[in-house]
Amino acid sequence: MKQHPDGTSTPLIDASVHIFFTSNRDMRAHLREPFASRGIPDPEMDWYGAPGGEYAEGTKGPDRGYPGSDPEFVGAQLFEDRGVDVAVLHPMTRGVLPDRHLTSAVLAAHNEMMVTRWLDSGHYRDHYRGTIRVNPEDIPGALREIEKYRDHPGVVQVGIPLQSREVYGKPQFWPLWEAAAAAGLPVAAHIETGESVAFPPTPSGHTRTYEQYLGFMAMNYLYHLMNMIAEGVFERMPQLKFVWADGGADLLTPFIWRMDTFGRPHLEQTPWAPRMPSDYLPGHVYFVASSLDGPGDAEFAGEWLDFTGKQDMVMFGSSYPHWQMGTVDALTGALSAEQRDKLCWRNAAQLYGIDIPVGSATT
Repeated sequence: MKQHPDGTSTPLIDASVHIFFTSNRDMRAHLREPFASRGIPDPEMDWYGAPGGEYAEGTKGPDRGYPGSDPEFVGAQLFEDRGVDVAVLHPMTRGVLPDRHLTSAVLAAHNEMMVTRWLDSGHYRDHYRGTIRVNPEDIPGALREIEKYRDHPGVVQVGIPLQSREVYGKPQFWPLWEAAAAAGLPVAAHIETGESVAFPPTPSGHTRTYEQYLGFMAMNYLYHLMNMIAEGVFERMPQLKFVWADGGADLLTPFIWRMDTFGRPHLEQTPWAPRMPSDYLPGHVYFVASSLDGPGDAEFAGEWLDFTGKQDMVMFGSSYPHWQMGTVDALTGALSAEQRDKLCWRNAAQLYGIDIPVGSATT
């Protein structure tokens, strides 16, 4: 339970906890040949580095191990120290590699590690839920991973890289979205680690500094989302749910307003998506909100969250163990009690089918 400054308490679901292998050698132990001997980028091999370091202070585990790699250490920090009830895990892998078969093998290794170490064993296993990573550039391989884990009670989500080389509304991705929807699993797009052949953070190329990268990268979801709406993905797949796991909900309202404005006179051009673009948001589109998202605890934050129905789309995520790891207090100061409940746990519990006991409701 999370104790709030006003004296009340609510359950807390952390919808974005990043986990890693303990080392590159550990990862290779989960790969079969010929992939185990291949060259694979390190998870921190990217174009930019956070000026103060990638990870929050105090997140290195026993023997100063790799942050986010020890289920017991992470569990103690989340569930004992931070008041989290349930954490949704998102394995951090190695980016979009040139060889789609190698990418799929690396993702499968991360899935196996997450399920065996975090979901099926350990003191905190009942508090963890998992995201299986799949490769959109290898549809047959992605479908095999979904089929393998779709009935696992701890698996609640399918994960894909935000830095796709194609926008996600295109028909080549439809079999993947259909399989996820049929399995009852939301799809989460998350910025990937291990820079490889992924596209740059802006349509015009790479930014000059880390600060610019951080500001622009999450905006890539807008291109995917607008394309998915225009291509009729949500019309075609009414059960599909998409999570933009790196924030950006604060950007949704002005962009969807523009899409509605320009789309209204031209709906006949997209007969496969006959409704207004904003009509496809409820029940399909979700965001993980972190300390990087505006407007924070400004006095108009509650009003802004209400625009475009964002209060029903946003879930708290700490981004543990990265440097920007935040607390829910930074997001809830100006929200109503109902909005706070939705952000802290209700939206995530409904989306992921997480059972929060009635006795744990707001007091």
